[in-house]
Amino acid sequence: MRKLLTLSLLIPIALISCKPKEKAEDNSAIQKEVQTYLDGYNAEYQKLVTASSEGQWILQTHIVEGDTMASHNAAIADEAYAKFTGSKTNIETAQKYLAMKDKLTAIQVRQLEYIRYLAGNNPETAGDVVKNRITATNAQVEKLFGFKYTLNGKPVTTNQLDEILRSSNNMNERLAAWTASKEVGVGLKDGLVELQKLRNESVTPLGYSDFFAYLASEYNMTSEEMLELTRSFITDVWPLYRELHTWARYELAEKYNQPVPDYIPAQWLPNRWGQDWTAMVNVEGLDIDPELKKHDAEWVMKQGEAFWMSLGFDALPQSFWEKSSLYPVSADAGYAKNNHASAWHIDLDKDVRSLMSVEANTEWWSTVLHELGHIYYYMSYSNPDVPPVLRTGANRGYHEAFGTMIGLASLQKPLLENQGLIKPGVVTNDTLKLLSEALDYIVHIPWGSGVMTEFEYALYAKNLSPDQYNAKWWELVKQYQGIVPPSPRDEHYCDAATKTHINDDPAQYYDYSISNVLLFQFHDYIAKNILHQDPHATNYWGSKETGDFLRKVMTPGATVDWREHLKASIGSDMSAKPMLDYFMPLMDYLKKQNAGRTYTLPEKPTFN
Repeated sequence: MRKLLTLSLLIPIALISCKPKEKAEDNSAIQKEVQTYLDGYNAEYQKLVTASSEGQWILQTHIVEGDTMASHNAAIADEAYAKFTGSKTNIETAQKYLAMKDKLTAIQVRQLEYIRYLAGNNPETAGDVVKNRITATNAQVEKLFGFKYTLNGKPVTTNQLDEILRSSNNMNERLAAWTASKEVGVGLKDGLVELQKLRNESVTPLGYSDFFAYLASEYNMTSEEMLELTRSFITDVWPLYRELHTWARYELAEKYNQPVPDYIPAQWLPNRWGQDWTAMVNVEGLDIDPELKKHDAEWVMKQGEAFWMSLGFDALPQSFWEKSSLYPVSADAGYAKNNHASAWHIDLDKDVRSLMSVEANTEWWSTVLHELGHIYYYMSYSNPDVPPVLRTGANRGYHEAFGTMIGLASLQKPLLENQGLIKPGVVTNDTLKLLSEALDYIVHIPWGSGVMTEFEYALYAKNLSPDQYNAKWWELVKQYQGIVPPSPRDEHYCDAATKTHINDDPAQYYDYSISNVLLFQFHDYIAKNILHQDPHATNYWGSKETGDFLRKVMTPGATVDWREHLKASIGSDMSAKPMLDYFMPLMDYLKKQNAGRTYTLPEKPTFN
């Protein structure tokens, strides 16, 4: 080693001093050139995103039957965005600069990679396919959210249908409400057939095999790797889900005075898709509806803002209150709106909005804090260090993880006591509280990682035939959820299309499963390392240290590698262990409840 060092000193001084300087100058020149391109791209990108978001906002918040102007205007804005992001010039420029990425800064490379990814969805080389897909998507959205639900011949909102499924013991009423909720799918099938074709055709010109593969690539994963991941989630939670499924079959049969079924009839459950069973459990002492009903929906919204401000975040901008659509539209209003809660980052800067139908009840209390989690994530990474094209989550699951984590924390006993929504020191059944949470988070995994992910994989990667849509859907529902329809559902129906995301947020529903895993990792870290509290009983409210931690995680947006960022933040790779640890105390309780009962789900999940 010493001899080599001696030899190295014989290298001419000029070589040592000049070459690195020359290289640095070369890098500086190309970095400056690339930065000029990126600055121009980001400015135009931000302008076009704003126009597209505004068009979609109008389309989804004020749907008037027979009015085609909103969809026309939205299509124009979407086409302009697609034309720019998918332009041959941007594709070639990004590829050219990425070929010399070793000379560029890390954030420049990340922007170029994301520019190339965005182009994959709208490549100019796809011709009219992209334009046709935009038109078809907007038409599908209008049909979905403009649909007039009726029950017994009278107009009804989805909130009203949901309330029947949550609370009614009348079997005929439950069946009628569930059936009414599925009628919207009939008129959406042809549109989904068209979108299946157009979505695949729009991504293949840049080398993606299909639309599912394209979306998975944002995680730097292949379709097969994504399926391996989502199936591992199902395998991890299956023992607990199997206990929950068995418990639910017997509990519901007793509630409705019916024979115990092998599989749960869909109309028996308190959710249209069987994705959330929490309404099956009433946790004594933790019913906050009576207190919430002393207030109005606006109070719920203001408390959501107060929560985030207590963590040290700023107040919501005044424009949020002026431009958002926060409260229900009456059935006779003359127009409709998207009934699925969502958060919007209109201009990738200060214009943040939410689309909700807030009421003063437990569901909306949690949903408001969840949606504001997205809003404060937007606000955190809207800073000069994050270019507009990277103003998104570290990965797509991060956004939902933070929103859902706050939703979980918003219903824990210490926080509810702090807010006066339950009496201090009230005696509660903590096992039932944990059961209620499992009926949300654990039940969601076979639905999200199983039914939704596997259906859309079949739809796009396997080109599922339209004459098999409903058959495949119910095959997966039975396989993963252990749920069956009240009666055979033929191909006249398109029950998959009744789920919002199939139409307007396709082929990425596994984001919710990933977010569930991440949220328990982050929650576990906050509870144990910041709050020093039991993860089952936390109070985030007023913890500035928790706010500082969240801000540190959220502020970089997508300027960081999501895996490295996760490990740097909490010292761990992505793992379902914290989620399984959280619910482990429930297993003994369920096994005792299910003693002597017949299990109908297999001991291990099966994958086709």
